[in-house]
Formats: sequence, structure tokens, C-alpha cells
Amino acid sequence: MQFLIYILVYPFLWIISILPFRLLYLVSDGLYILIFRIVGYRKKVVYDNLRLVFPNKSNDEIKRITKVFYHHLCDMIMESIKSMTISEAEMKKRFTFTNVELIKEIENQNKSIILMCAHYGSWEWIFILQTYIKSRGNAVYKRLANKYFDKLVKRIRAKYNSYLITTKETIPTLVELKKQGVLSINGFASDQSPRLDKAYYWNKFMGINVPVHTGAEMLAKRLDMAVVFFGVKKIKRGYYETTFKTITLNPLKYKDYEITDIFLKLVEEQIYEAPEYYLWTHKRWKHRDKKPIN
Repeated sequence: MQFLIYILVYPFLWIISILPFRLLYLVSDGLYILIFRIVGYRKKVVYDNLRLVFPNKSNDEIKRITKVFYHHLCDMIMESIKSMTISEAEMKKRFTFTNVELIKEIENQNKSIILMCAHYGSWEWIFILQTYIKSRGNAVYKRLANKYFDKLVKRIRAKYNSYLITTKETIPTLVELKKQGVLSINGFASDQSPRLDKAYYWNKFMGINVPVHTGAEMLAKRLDMAVVFFGVKKIKRGYYETTFKTITLNPLKYKDYEITDIFLKLVEEQIYEAPEYYLWTHKRWKHRDKKPIN
């Protein structure tokens, strides 16, 4: 059944991927009408999240942010499909880096990198970074249920020496790369909510007390990796600009969870500046007020 679904859906994805961007965004506009105005995909979740973290914003402002967010979400979906056939030159034109030399400087110190980011702006095209640097790229992800689509996504990423690894594969993969002396840059989207039974640390995010992922910090300390944050700014439709910020080159000098706290503050700065580009459909604050009493 998985293969049947794949062979039925794949041709449509491929056709969408070869559309010129002008037509691609027309499809995105149609998708916006479908998922926002007709289906109402997770609309309540989005409204509830925005009202929770922005209690002082008016209803009109919340509605404005919501509409812009759904337009952006649809663009992101189309852009991820476009990744199937987009050329390297086109992607470099549309996803640029203001200070890629920061990554190169860390590489020159023979250090691997934990690259922390949020589900903000665009993270679909970050793998083009591999064409500028020498480190092997790894991104931690959740395996897709359909194994054929899972292989497709991995194949797209591998075009530029970038690989997807599951949470279970992360530690053994990074340990082995370190043993082999292979420099790696490892992407972690650490802003979403961990499972409650895996919640070891709680802190405020956007003013709300929630459990926080700490795996990136733990690995940085265990393997002595530099920790770098990348923030994304949407310049205009289909164009993004990424800026790197070093959190630390020496993670062992930081107290437990201090690196994680710095990361969260950087994410908050992005959201406060332009909240419409955060992934509001996720139930990021679902575990608030559930912290166990010790």
C-alpha cells in the first residue's frame, strides 16, 4: 500500500516541483484557500497559541498574524516540494548566508558543530550550506511513516553531502564520526515540545513555563562541539537570509541548561520581531502547568 501511494502521488509532486516560481506560488495561494478557509487546518491551535503568548495583542492583530502565517506555511510546503528539482544556483540565489565565514572559521579550528535552530522562517533549504563548507551535514529528523517518501527526502538532502538521521541514530552516528576524525555540522530544531515523560528541564518560553529539549546541549558537551545558532529572515516571497551566531566554542564552560536557555532567548527574539513566520500549528505549549512537583 505504501508503494502504491508513492507511485500515485510522486508524479504530482514532481510536476509541482518543475513549475516556475510564479506558478508555484499560484498553487500555494490555492492551497492557502483550501487549508485555511475551507479545511481550517489546526486553526484553533494557531489562534490559541497566539493568544497565549501575545495576550496584549488585539483580535485584529492576531487575525493578521494568522493569515500571514498560513500563507507562509503554504509557501514552505511548495518550497519543500520544489527541492526535488531546484538547481543549486537557484537555491543559492534564494537562500543566502550573511556570514558563512563564521562556520569556516570554526572548521579551521578542527571542531564539529551543533547547529541549533527553530521552526522559524525557512529551514527547508538550509542544506545548501554544504556547498560552502567542508563538514559533513547531519539533520536530526522524525522518520516518515511511508518508507518510500522517507527515502525520497533523504535522497534530496544527500545531493549536497547532507544526511538525515533519526533521534536513535544521532549519538552513535556522531560518536563514530568523531572517532574517524570527520568534521560534522549537525542540525537540531530544538524549539518544539518534548514528550512529557522525557522532560528533564523546564523553563519559560515566550513567557510560558514548558518542558524544553536539551539533547543538543548534552551532545555538544559530550563530544566537545561548538554550538551555533542560525536565524532566518524572510526577505520577500521565496527569498531568505540566514545569519549564524556562535553560542559557544567551549560548551563545557557552561552550567547545565545555560546553552539551552541562550538558544531559547535567540528564538524568542526572532518571534517577537516577526511572529507570522513561526510554526504556530505545533502544540508547543501543550504541557504548560504540568511540571511535576518534586
